[in-house]
Amino acid sequence: MTPFPNEFIVPLIHIEETNSTNSYLQACINESRPEEFTTVVANFQTAGRGQRGNSWESERGSNLLFSFVLYPEFLEARRQFFISQIVSLAIKEALECHTTDISIKWPNDIYWKNKKICGILIENDLMGKYINQSIAGIGININQQTFVSPAPNPVSLKQITNKEYSLSDVLDSIMQRVKAYYQLLRQGDTELISQRYEQALFRKDGMHRYRDRQGEFTAQIVRVESEGRLILKDETQIERGYMFKEVEYLLK
Repeated sequence: MTPFPNEFIVPLIHIEETNSTNSYLQACINESRPEEFTTVVANFQTAGRGQRGNSWESERGSNLLFSFVLYPEFLEARRQFFISQIVSLAIKEALECHTTDISIKWPNDIYWKNKKICGILIENDLMGKYINQSIAGIGININQQTFVSPAPNPVSLKQITNKEYSLSDVLDSIMQRVKAYYQLLRQGDTELISQRYEQALFRKDGMHRYRDRQGEFTAQIVRVESEGRLILKDETQIERGYMFKEVEYLLK
């Protein structure tokens, strides 16, 4: 197994293999509620899940596959997109320590140029109007050199820089940033989070191709609203609003 230190920035559970780190962590929570930021990291997932029901290809021991838990009981359910923002910002900034051209493809994929380096799946458990629990599941391509799945555009940090990375060091860097952003969120400093998120967006400048249920169109990003709604302005200067899975980026 890839070595992780006994003393880590967050409580760490390191396992060889699981079907999904999100599912493994949820089982731990059901059994005995672990402390906030508890992180499960696996060398291999047999059924890693992504957005839209996609699977996540990852070579055993080469990449970061992990999930961590938050208990943001101070955060109203209607504002749950802030969890997605702080997680994606933390990962973007950690990866930027090693390369340039990292961005966040709305809502929370992490891209290097036009290629996907990281996928994020956040599962929130609501209690009344507040969030009782959030599990963030993350797959980051770190040291994998060849991808064989039909996924259209994967890339790893090693492919970008031709260097090998310590998974432990990258995870440490990410979790430091998660903790810092979570503190900002707890303090109510959501304006700074939103500003940084919008500045980090993939294709934030210029006109680009998209597809919705009416067909293809060209538009530019105007803003992302607090509940996560993406606002685009098309060539006729009409604003169009989309929630998750309602619009698709056309990458070619």
